Amino acid sequence: MAERNQDEFLDDIEQAEAETYREDEIEISDEAAELDTVRAERDAFQDKFMRALADAENARKRAERDRREAENYGGSKLARDLLPVYDNMKRAIESIAEDQREASAGLIEGIELTMRELISVFAKHGVRVVSPQVGDKFDPQVHEAMFEAPLPGTKAGEIIQVSAEGFMLHDRILRPAQVGVSSMQG
Repeated sequence: MAERNQDEFLDDIEQAEAETYREDEIEISDEAAELDTVRAERDAFQDKFMRALADAENARKRAERDRREAENYGGSKLARDLLPVYDNMKRAIESIAEDQREASAGLIEGIELTMRELISVFAKHGVRVVSPQVGDKFDPQVHEAMFEAPLPGTKAGEIIQVSAEGFMLHDRILRPAQVGVSSMQG
């Protein structure tokens, strides 16, 4: 009977060890599951962080682009409103006859100085004159065809008359140059 008790005792020890091992296994699997959960949460937070970082960078770039646009093109309405002043001053200068130049030299010089100053201010703010010449090729990006007419000795699409100069604000058209275009076919 002592043997049996000893066998039972050994069985009891093995069974206790097995239960302890199962408990350790359960504890380890619980810890592994908890670790997996923590890793998944970490990955989710890292993903959210990276997205928020990218959104912030995109917002910064968009704000910088908007600031540049406002700086470069914010004055386009004022510049456009000043174009008729340029046109009128240019017409005034062009309409002065040679015999009038001597009699009104001071007045004419004042008008020409004012015109140069206006051109200087335009240039300072990125406004430049688009001044096509007769014989240039018509470009719909910077020219507006006011009329089309056949003119002997010209090719179709050639500028035959310039009615008004155009203006660019940096790389944008403020006003296209107004031109007449030849419709002659060679």
